[in-house]
This record gives sequence, structure tokens and C-alpha cells, in this order.
Amino acid sequence: MQSFLENKRKMARVCEVTGKKTQSGFNVSHSNNRTKRKFYPNLQTKKFFIPEENRWIQLKVSTQAIKTINKNGISAVIKEAKAKGIYTGK
Repeated sequence: MQSFLENKRKMARVCEVTGKKTQSGFNVSHSNNRTKRKFYPNLQTKKFFIPEENRWIQLKVSTQAIKTINKNGISAVIKEAKAKGIYTGK
């Protein structure tokens, strides 16, 4: 049986609200040598309370998504993400 942390490591690095995910690019040295690297989104695991449903949900969201949720509200943001097909939760 796998531990909780092993399962967490295997999950995709994708924001559940905005759909941001890992991008690839290059490290460029002074001599202009290019080596492959990855740019990871700044993801945070955060709990949000949905007052309409009177329950808490835990989402893996980018810091940009947290700012959007603070501005527009969690219900509006989830509704928009479902419409775009990004969020697949309840």
C-alpha cells in the first residue's frame, strides 16, 4: 500500500481552476548552450468554503487562481471553470 505522500507526488502539476500546467524551455548559459528545463506553476493546496452548498472543498490552485477566487468568489470561479471544461469536481 502506498503512503499519502507517494500518491501526492504522482498527481499532475495542473491548476484545477485555470488549467495552468508545466511548461518546457531552456536554460541558456553565457556561451549560449541550451539545456532543457521545466517551468512549474506556483501551485498551492487550499481549502475553500462554498456557502451555497455549505461544504468545504480542497483544490490544487495556482496563486493567480487564488487571487481570482478572492476577487470573484469561489462559486463564480468554479462555475466558469466547469463551463470551460477545466474543473471536473462536484
